[in-house]
Amino acid sequence: MLQIGDLIIYQVHGICRVMDICDQTYAGVTRKYYVLHPIENNHKLTVHIPVEKGKALLMKLIDKEEAKDVLQSFHSDGIEWIQRPQQRGHVYTGIVNTGNRIDIAKIANTLIQKKFELEKDGKKLNELDKKMLINIEKIFFQEIAVALDTSVEDITDEVNRILGKKIS
Repeated sequence: MLQIGDLIIYQVHGICRVMDICDQTYAGVTRKYYVLHPIENNHKLTVHIPVEKGKALLMKLIDKEEAKDVLQSFHSDGIEWIQRPQQRGHVYTGIVNTGNRIDIAKIANTLIQKKFELEKDGKKLNELDKKMLINIEKIFFQEIAVALDTSVEDITDEVNRILGKKIS
């Protein structure tokens, strides 16, 4: 069970802090809830997740060593580029949803490299790929930044530096 003060990832809102664990009654049913605040929202938004659903919806943040390993993984290849956009979106989304950080890094690696390649030809990622990459950069890169006590911009710059060398 999570503890008050834990930082977690909730895919819908990104990184959140557990502010409270309390009993609440909705529609006549009393259950224990995690009370979450997204860290980017300055506590304006409060999210309530039933504790029994928390295991499926919430993930603990990676630690510093895992974050270093994830950053190092960008030196390796990503995953195979799937030509058909719908199939690619389905497969890549399934991988991201597993929560395996190294696999998520491989997806980010592949999308960023493809973005660099397309930009060389004056083209852009299609909208689905662009949205997936933005979401990964927003949540996943923020998680790495928190674990390494740095900024998302620094993580983005480092990843782009690593991958830019591979494209050159």
